[in-house]
Amino acid sequence: MALQCGIVGLPNVGKSTLFNCLSNAKAQSANFPFCTIEPNVGVITVPDERLNKLAEIEHPQRVIPTTVEIVDIAGLVKGASKGEGLGNKFLANIRETDAILHVLRCFDDDNIVHVDGRVDPVRDKEIIDTELQIKDLETIDSRIAKVQKQAQTGGDKQAKIAYEVLCKYKEALEQGKSARTISFDTKDEQKIAHDLFLLTDKPVMYVCNVDEASAVNGNKYVDAVREAVKDEDAEILIVAAKIESEIAEFDTYEERQMFLQEIGLEESGVARLIKSAYKLLNL
Repeated sequence: MALQCGIVGLPNVGKSTLFNCLSNAKAQSANFPFCTIEPNVGVITVPDERLNKLAEIEHPQRVIPTTVEIVDIAGLVKGASKGEGLGNKFLANIRETDAILHVLRCFDDDNIVHVDGRVDPVRDKEIIDTELQIKDLETIDSRIAKVQKQAQTGGDKQAKIAYEVLCKYKEALEQGKSARTISFDTKDEQKIAHDLFLLTDKPVMYVCNVDEASAVNGNKYVDAVREAVKDEDAEILIVAAKIESEIAEFDTYEERQMFLQEIGLEESGVARLIKSAYKLLNL
């Protein structure tokens, strides 16, 4: 099975628009929550200039580029961990992915409604973080209930290690920290941690969806996101999904490059996103 990146975010932040640009799968996008219900899946070719140059030299009969699966997952709302909105479906879909592309709305537009009434990407990020952390905490509490007695009284070495791993995660999650902020030294600890398949342990990249004027340097919303994630060791990517959808309409490479030059970009946001997603999956 191919490695998968799940595109997540609140409703109406531009997930499906971005997905369409990535895959040309034409996922439905509209100005209302839960437009995406069943996850859309697109197989994306990873841009690789080295492969193109080698093909020009060697002239092989067939060129097989690297691919990544991108999954457009239903928008999440506050209370998803308790089943609100499409919460259970959302959480099940994200559990199946290998990494997360967290799309944050970093643009103002009165014509596109925001589920919470105003644009605040840091608050939006925290909503999703909290819902995923709550679900992970449920998983941890359930596992602790199974191993605690055995670890404390049974003399089982593996149970004791598992209990210590679980307690470390529990402490972090109760403080509002994601599982990915915790590291373990021994192979036994690392295996136990990996086998928990925690939602907040997946590698993440924050995709700031901006307006055209902010496509090159970002804006105040992007600056706020950078400050909010500075301790997470996570990458931030600036993409203007609306511009990317316009670029996708051009027929030739030359037309696309000319458009990019006009707005001050050397490479499309989609190309940068695909490359970054591939790196994220191979950390």
